[in-house]
Amino acid sequence: MAQPVDFKSTRREFIAASAGAVVAPAVAFSQSSLGQSSQPPSAPIPIAPSRPPSASPGPAASGKSAVIDVDRARTDPIPVAITDLRGGEDGRRISQVVTSDLASCGLFRPIDPAAFVSAGSGVADVPNWRDWKAIGAQALVTGNVSNDGGRVRVEFRLWDVLPEQQIQGTAYTTDPAHWRRIAHKMADAIYERLVGEKGYFDTRIVYISGTGPKDRRTKRLAIMDQDGANNSFLTEGSSLVLTPRFHPSREQIVFMSYAGNRPRVYTYDLGSGHQQVLGDFGTMTFAPRYSPDGSSVVMSVFRDQGSDIVVVDLGSRRERRLTESGAIDTSPCFSPDGSQIVFNSDRGGDQQLYLMSASGGGVRRLSFGTGRYATPVWSPRGDLIAFTKLNSETFAIGVMRPDGSGERILSESFAVEGPTFAPNGRVLMFWRESPSRDARGSGFSSRLVSVDITGFNEHVIATPTDASDPAWSPLLA
Repeated sequence: MAQPVDFKSTRREFIAASAGAVVAPAVAFSQSSLGQSSQPPSAPIPIAPSRPPSASPGPAASGKSAVIDVDRARTDPIPVAITDLRGGEDGRRISQVVTSDLASCGLFRPIDPAAFVSAGSGVADVPNWRDWKAIGAQALVTGNVSNDGGRVRVEFRLWDVLPEQQIQGTAYTTDPAHWRRIAHKMADAIYERLVGEKGYFDTRIVYISGTGPKDRRTKRLAIMDQDGANNSFLTEGSSLVLTPRFHPSREQIVFMSYAGNRPRVYTYDLGSGHQQVLGDFGTMTFAPRYSPDGSSVVMSVFRDQGSDIVVVDLGSRRERRLTESGAIDTSPCFSPDGSQIVFNSDRGGDQQLYLMSASGGGVRRLSFGTGRYATPVWSPRGDLIAFTKLNSETFAIGVMRPDGSGERILSESFAVEGPTFAPNGRVLMFWRESPSRDARGSGFSSRLVSVDITGFNEHVIATPTDASDPAWSPLLA
């Protein structure tokens, strides 16, 4: 069997329907690149040696390219025709997921297949350019699905319609059960090729599922694909759980649990379901988050009516205290390079954002707007810090630069909280509550919401239950 080209996944697929049965065996993908072609329709296109997805396209025949930047796509979404991949129902459902992914980000305008002049060509055929230009398509996706010795092989090509050229050609091979992963990888490749940034579709969200009356909520750890598919519950709900966070490279999360009526930070292995208390502080620990290299966890420890920020090394389990202000210091988050930590504190009399070095020195105040600030999180790109802002009557999700300048509110309502960045730093997710009509919580709901970092394209993410405390995974391997 040929060795995989470019990558092999060491991630695991989450397909179980109940707590306890968390993951299937590790998912292996192979990827290869399909060569350029200027051959007439129906002429076979050989599979060529691998070509990086970001390679520059060949000479343009004529016309305007579909390849643009994100700012232009936001104001003028790219019209893209996504044909059903040949190969029956498998091809249709893969194309539907790709279409949904691209439509959800707001940077693409998938063309209704009812408008297609002709059916999509196979992966070995050059398109009839006139048919696609006639419906205003600037980009076109074609391909096919086939069986490869019990594994599914998906080949697709991305075409720049006006210059009449191929700009991406990729083949994926994996187990048939993981067809959705292939669809998300296709969408990521198309996103990156057309707007010049990494995609975020082949990712997952861990969150807190809530069920039952508001005064007697059952809260469980849950995990799902970023589009809400493949939802799975990780805990059974006997103990309150809060603030889950992904490890940057392992199949592991860190979270807070009230197991045994002792609120403490735990790690959770997504492969085995094993949970382990992190640190032995003899008191409440909360608000955990991994360091960028995954070697440690920064979190808060309750002390004498306040809380300090500590770092726990995951290898040695040694603890290092970073703050001792006597105030409530909490919600710490490392910068992407690991050199700084942003957190919120009431040390100045009101809850504000502060910045310090990773060793705990050089503390300075970051936020100076009206209201209180909480739950800061650093963008993976390092250019922004997102936060929750609390005013007298409303909550808001906003962003600012790491020097405290450029504060912008992205979403505001009765109650919004807990931003988390997609791995490309382009999109935020948070949770929104609706008000209750009575003490039992009638009319109450809690939903996950995503929004572009400019405040554009806000929409609700479907979950089977109420949801809160989302955390976005890195791109899966």
